[in-house]
This record gives sequence, structure tokens and C-alpha cells, in this order.
Amino acid sequence: MSADHQLSSYRYDLPRELIAQEPVVPRDSSRLMVVDSLNDCAHRQFHELSTWLQAGDLLVLNNTRVLPARLYGRKVTGAPVETLLLREREDGCWLALVKPGKRFKIGSEIVFSHEPQAETPPTCSLKATVVERDEATGGRWLQFQLADGCSLAEALDEVGHIPFPPYITESKAEPDQYQTVYAEAMGSAAAPTAGLHFTEELLQTLAAQGVAIAYLTLHVGVGTFRPVETEDITQHAMHAEWFEIGAETVDKIRQTREAGGRIIAVGTTVARALEGAANAAEVSQNGSVASRGSRYLNQPFQGSTNLFIYPGYVWQIVDGLITNFHLPGSSLLMLVSALIGRERLLSLYQTAIAEQYRFYSFGDAMLILPDAQPTTKTT
Repeated sequence: MSADHQLSSYRYDLPRELIAQEPVVPRDSSRLMVVDSLNDCAHRQFHELSTWLQAGDLLVLNNTRVLPARLYGRKVTGAPVETLLLREREDGCWLALVKPGKRFKIGSEIVFSHEPQAETPPTCSLKATVVERDEATGGRWLQFQLADGCSLAEALDEVGHIPFPPYITESKAEPDQYQTVYAEAMGSAAAPTAGLHFTEELLQTLAAQGVAIAYLTLHVGVGTFRPVETEDITQHAMHAEWFEIGAETVDKIRQTREAGGRIIAVGTTVARALEGAANAAEVSQNGSVASRGSRYLNQPFQGSTNLFIYPGYVWQIVDGLITNFHLPGSSLLMLVSALIGRERLLSLYQTAIAEQYRFYSFGDAMLILPDAQPTTKTT
């Protein structure tokens, strides 16, 4: 088995103090490691991004908005419960990870409250019944019961909590600091963290420079953060995540490709959505989205992808990537390795550790370009 396909090849040691617990303020003052197609890297700050992009480039961002998806409550027996909502299906039931999961059989009821120890009920009371077990995730499908006149969105606003990742244990961050400034489409269980570095001012600067900006929606679920557990990573099964690419974004991808520009995915979720659409088209009977090798999308797409990207993958749409520094052994680390090579990426991670970069969701960023020569500006 190739080392690129061995889970143990994606391990590295990270000092605990480099796991970022707080976001930087302002957002674009985070550090940026710029990686080119050769063997060099530069150490900059994120607000300098415009130096490395050029007119004709296209940035594609994920406009998903994080749900207040972490809920605390109790079973009717009084036992405490913690749930994390992942996604809704057509019948209105929600897939959720439930702790302690083994105790939740079909028919179990949960009553949710403001806090784990809350004594008074919220205005919009919220209950749920376990209706099904999900074998793929080990989660449960929940059917919610709402008070008259209350929507689930209103109830979640009252009793839900923005779900910071488990490695963020000491943060004083506000919930909106775990949302991108362009978050719009509610439905994600986690933030597309590469986008957290952008400010509205930076986006305006890039647009004025001639960098095109487009959006898609991928609701982050268990497929993104589920650990890889098989030593042969090719045997890992990714859980499907829902995404949508609209007509305006499809047009911008086509225009960029035809003009010879570079398509830069902001985050692994965007990379997965773009490549997922291209791969879905390959197996479609009518080729309505794209044909393999065409290097752009022909029509909007809405659906799910369980695409797992690791070294050896042939990229269809993405030329470059903005991404954070990822957990050892994660599918996200494997995706980035597929773009620049596993050995090189892990070498860059060692450089980042030596340079005291901040890791994970609230951490610093990496810009990977096929040709990351800084733009020459005249005054």
C-alpha cells in the first residue's frame, strides 16, 4: 500500500498551545502562509491577500450559516442529554449526534431547555422523539414537537447554541465570530473556517482589484469532521453533505476558465462542492452539469456529495485553495495533500509549528496557488 494511502502517514505532533482558542481581531489580521507551485513559502498576514491574487481570478466562497445546532435537555426520566443537529430530511426529521447515544432507543423523548441546568422553560418549548437510528453516523433521527405558533428556527434561537469544535475549550468568542461575514443560508453544523478570515473591507478591495467573487452553499455535516478510522484510507466512506451551486456561480466559473483565470476555492468545503459537482456530472447520463476534462460547470447543481479527495485525485475545477491548518489524520488534511502532495504539506506544517502559527478553526490560514507570484502594483 502506498504511504499516501496509509492513515498513519497523516500524523503529526502539535503542541497544545498552538490550538487557537480565540479568533483574532480584526479577522484579516490572522497570519497567512503563501505556498507556490515550487518549494517556497512566504509568511504574510491575511489582509495582504490582494498581493497574491490578480484580476481575472475567481474566489468561490461557501455562504452557509451555522445553526445554533447544539442543544441541551433531559429525557423524561431526568437524565441529561446533549445533541448536535446535522441535517434535515424531507419529512422534517433531523439527524443528530446524541450523547449518551447508547441510551436512546426508538421512542425516547427529550425536552430541551436554555442551559443544561435551566429551571424555567423557554418561550418556544421544544421537544423531540427518537424515530430512527442512523447506521452510517451512529446518530438518531429526531422528530421535533413545537409549541403552537413557534417555528423550529425560533425555538433554536432560544435554546440552541453555536457548536464550537470540541478542541476549543477555553474560548470567550461570541457566536457571530464563528460565522463568516457573508454567511446567509442557515443549515450548517460547523463553520467553513477558511472564510472566517475575510472582512467586508477585504472583499471590497479584492473586487475593486478585478478579482471575481462567487458563492455556493455546502452545509457542513458529519462528512467533513468524521474521523478516518481505516489504516487504508481508500476504504474510508465519507458521509454525504448537501450542497448547491447556482447559475450565477456557474457562469462566473465558465467565464474565468475561458479567460484563463484561476479558480480559488475558499475552504475544503468549497473544493469538495466544486469537485463533487464535476464528478457527479461524470456519472450522469446526460452530462448536464459538466463533462470530465471540460474544467468548468455547464449548469447549476443541487444535491449531495460523498466525494473523498486524497492523493491521486485528478482535480477538475479547483486551481488553488485557501485553507486553515487541519487535524492530524483528518480527511481535510488528505484533501489538501491531494493538491500539493502529502510530504510537502507535512513539511509545511512543521514550518508552521516552528513559526508558531495558530492551528484549527480559529487559527491561521494557508494560500495554495499554482503560481503564487505576488502582484506587482504601481502607484
